[in-house]
Amino acid sequence: MPDFRLYNTLTRQVEPFAPADGTTVRMYTCGPTVYNPAHLGNFRTFLFEDLMRRVLALRGWTVHQVMNLTDVDDKIITRAREQGKTISEVTEPVIEVFHRDREYLRIQRAEAYPRATAFIPQMVALVQRLIERGVAYQADDGSVYFAIAKFPAYGRLSRLDTREIKPGARVIQDDYSKENAQDFALWKAAKEEDEITGASWDSPWGRGRPGWHLECSAMAMDLLGDTLDLHCGGIDLIFPHHEDEIAQSEAATGQPFSRVWCHGAFLLTEGAKMAKRVGNVSTVQGLREARFSAAALRHFVFNTHYRKELNLSEEALAASRQAVRRVGDFAERLRSDTTMALGGTPALVQAADEAVAQAEAALFDDLNGPEALAALFEFIRRGNAELDRKGGDRTAVERARAALDRIDGILDIVPDREPADEGLAEWIEEQLAARRAARIARDFAEADRIRHELTSRGVTIEDSAGETHWKLD
Repeated sequence: MPDFRLYNTLTRQVEPFAPADGTTVRMYTCGPTVYNPAHLGNFRTFLFEDLMRRVLALRGWTVHQVMNLTDVDDKIITRAREQGKTISEVTEPVIEVFHRDREYLRIQRAEAYPRATAFIPQMVALVQRLIERGVAYQADDGSVYFAIAKFPAYGRLSRLDTREIKPGARVIQDDYSKENAQDFALWKAAKEEDEITGASWDSPWGRGRPGWHLECSAMAMDLLGDTLDLHCGGIDLIFPHHEDEIAQSEAATGQPFSRVWCHGAFLLTEGAKMAKRVGNVSTVQGLREARFSAAALRHFVFNTHYRKELNLSEEALAASRQAVRRVGDFAERLRSDTTMALGGTPALVQAADEAVAQAEAALFDDLNGPEALAALFEFIRRGNAELDRKGGDRTAVERARAALDRIDGILDIVPDREPADEGLAEWIEEQLAARRAARIARDFAEADRIRHELTSRGVTIEDSAGETHWKLD
């Protein structure tokens, strides 16, 4: 089996990857901040991470994935104060929406979804270790900060020139910008709104709450150990979030925080980064309302390499919808009793084996989704041609089914066949019976009229081997 290779943000190169113990990949993936439902930009990252865990499992490793849920930060507290609620009253329904959206998009469940508010003791202990090691201090405002000047490796992940950092400058807010390369808050002294909304806890430094960066380090190390195999997230988290995670984790343990860092690029809307603050947000709920399938969105996302920006457009979504229809048609053809009865050819077996080998080679090479999809669609083209030959070999059809199942077990882009309305299905069958009668009577004009009527109602019919199959567009 070929090496599994990944682009490591830390080294800026594609390199072989394997878990440290050779068996289990300990993977931490930064999850949503649950004050608003996650948008499709967030879900592009979560889909890339879903592809990652599936390919790691295909490679033969066990995956232990932790995805945090940030349920306390400035945005959540502001929302709670505005609505007269506690932070948990704000976050609970959003967490429910996240899991509903995740399941709709066929994103496999992680092994753990820790909430920041459940790990306050671990966070306090981590801050204490950093103070004891002389790399953190309590400032006049009562908050505890990490002194980045005391950590010489700071900036290694983001390639930041630390000479440009103003010594002693501090940043306390959670809404970080690229310019804020300063001492960052580990523990924030409580304000009135924190106490009112239930976002404050006791600590050796007084009432307060954890900083955003601290949350991830404490949860990751508690659940996965001091050194992770793999840390993933969106490219916007490289700085300051992941840079600060490295600093506080490694300063506390003296060990590398993660062996490999992997980041996905942005989803754009007409060339602009998708973000709530600029208003170009599309949600999973919007997809549902537009009857846009999870299979089609997965195809849309995987058809661009995870490290390249992806532009959301009507044209691209329509193309993905059409593409997965082809996949669904092929899957149905392979499952058909008629197909099994007619059998396949030796060339169908060859096409199946080559498709699996090419798709897996692409996925093992830095998760190359576009090449894996290309291998799948070439298999569909060749497979349909060989099935048309009706070679009589039932084993060949079974091999083709197994090949499609193996590839789709990773990409998961075979669409669900939507059940037709019972009355509509009955009407369609009546029309098809009338069309068969017209063709037997050689009344081809009437047969064409019925086909046109069906097409106008969104019904596609296909005549094959003396049978007529139909489906709704």
